[in-house]
Amino acid sequence: MKYRLRILWGVLLLGTAGAAWAYLPDEPKPAPKPAAKPQERRPVERVAPAEKAAGDQRPGEVFRDCADCPEMVVIPAGSFEMGSPPSEEGRDNDEGPVHRVQIRRDFALGKTEVTLGEFRSFIRATSYRTDAENNEGGKSGCKAWDSSSGKFDWRAGANWDNPGFSQSERHPVVCVSWDDAKAYVAWLRKKTGKGYRLPSEAEWEYAARAGTQTARYWGNNPNEACRYANVADTTTGPSGNTWTKRHECSDGFWFPAQVASFVANNFGLHDVIGNVWEWVEDCYHDSYTGAPGDGSAWTSGGCSVGRVLRGGSWYDYPQIARSAKRGRCVSTLRNISDGFRLARMLP
Repeated sequence: MKYRLRILWGVLLLGTAGAAWAYLPDEPKPAPKPAAKPQERRPVERVAPAEKAAGDQRPGEVFRDCADCPEMVVIPAGSFEMGSPPSEEGRDNDEGPVHRVQIRRDFALGKTEVTLGEFRSFIRATSYRTDAENNEGGKSGCKAWDSSSGKFDWRAGANWDNPGFSQSERHPVVCVSWDDAKAYVAWLRKKTGKGYRLPSEAEWEYAARAGTQTARYWGNNPNEACRYANVADTTTGPSGNTWTKRHECSDGFWFPAQVASFVANNFGLHDVIGNVWEWVEDCYHDSYTGAPGDGSAWTSGGCSVGRVLRGGSWYDYPQIARSAKRGRCVSTLRNISDGFRLARMLP
């Protein structure tokens, strides 16, 4: 009993002390710090490595800068052996010596050749007249196919919009010279503010091979071409013509096909072999001795001889339709087998 009274007495004393303490003047105390406001989260800025092009595009990504701009594919940086070995069937001397080229930066290349519809947008916007329409080089029109003779000849009035065969807006534009291709590039650069250009010859071959060193990006067998390329084959022409030199398969086309009608290579590019020859930036040299090793265009000397075209076309046979094959023409020449594909700097 006494023990319980002691506990009760202690509780009463503590309660009294606590009440008295509540009425004592407060001692100076440090002001409480305001609670820190949560910081606004900002997006992380990713800085691309120096050797890579800045931007959001990743290798293999397909993008388009405007509604009537060509679709572009991001090509990864890398190195490759440019040219063909002496043992490759159909090899020409200007395909050597084989040399290593280092493409140091990602770049973009057209998923397909520039189409008639894309080129038409340029003509409508600028009222540009092509070399075929201006009779540049002293000849009217462009070199076209004559079904009756089964040969190519100059045809007055033939041009990019009237090549002598039926075409849709998705066919590759043809009858365009190197100068015409450069005019299109200049317009697109101004329209988009992006670094469009013609590819260098080295960039073109690097992208066409897409990691392969065989004669063609599908392998060495030319007769497997018709799944991948529009080339001279067993298809019969409009007047019953047949090719004497040909791939032993049928691709179903005599003239150029709509772009992307065939299987793409490992980089996602269509028609880099066959369909139409493609202008590149380089001047022609008859060997690779002294060629740049960094993938840049070789534009010193050789320009009077002509500019380079790559890839072969719808009428080319196995010795021509190869990744290493090179063509050349003066910059004003136009042909129904000639078109172009764009490159673009990143970003």
